[in-house]
Amino acid sequence: MSRICFKCNFENQDDYDFCAKCGNPLIEGVQPNNFVVVRAKPRVNKGIILLSYIVTILLSWSGFLMSIISKHSNFGFFAFFGFFIPFYLIQAPFREIRIHGYIQLFISVIGVVLSLYVLFK
Repeated sequence: MSRICFKCNFENQDDYDFCAKCGNPLIEGVQPNNFVVVRAKPRVNKGIILLSYIVTILLSWSGFLMSIISKHSNFGFFAFFGFFIPFYLIQAPFREIRIHGYIQLFISVIGVVLSLYVLFK
């Protein structure tokens, strides 16, 4: 024997207390349990974020420093590698990580502009 939902006329299995289609109680007096779903905040590893800042600064500003140290070298173009980590972080699904990506992108742009300025000066 099966239980028919009074609300949507869906045929449920005999041992169901609630309709599988609409969730309506199949037995009088039965109240559904209320569930609260809480999404956990993602935990951002601050050590990894700090490491990404260090690598971004080293890559994007290295062209500037190498151009100053060794005149007439093409190391200034090496600074473009500083864009890899910020562009990766900007695509993250979490807002806190994206903010760090935008900050690192700003740092990279300054380093690349200075590198190109010294290179073409």
